[in-house]
Amino acid sequence: MSARLDILPNYRRMTARDLDAVTAIESAIYPYPWTRGNFSDSLDAGYHCWIVECGGAVVGYSVVMIAVGEAHLLNLSVAAGWQRRGLGTELLHFIIKLARDYAAGKIYLEVRLSNTAARALYGRAGFAEIAVRRGYYPAGAGREDAVVMELVLEKRDS
Repeated sequence: MSARLDILPNYRRMTARDLDAVTAIESAIYPYPWTRGNFSDSLDAGYHCWIVECGGAVVGYSVVMIAVGEAHLLNLSVAAGWQRRGLGTELLHFIIKLARDYAAGKIYLEVRLSNTAARALYGRAGFAEIAVRRGYYPAGAGREDAVVMELVLEKRDS
């Protein structure tokens, strides 16, 4: 067997102890990153905040709000050195299962219009582009539009 067990992804709930690692990744991969306060507020609000570890290191994370039969994916990120290895896809599938487990019928998200890689990732998972939010994100020359995407979750018999 060639796979090393110490680098297989492990999922666990995010805690305040993870905020340094999470904000370091966030700052390294985004020009307008979430702040430590954004993540701390998400934890305090009881959002579903998850960490992906490989070999004991934090390599990805997600923040999802689930309420009233809907989920809103607020953040899904993978550290630069771990991108293009399938972790984003695996983390997204984890989030989809989580939303189903909490009886969400749909998942919504916003993504930068210019983020073609993320839009493709979500599209491959079955998300449809349903709207545009004008000037949603900060950008170097003012504001950038967000594409709103939706995934309708199939009902599963128990």
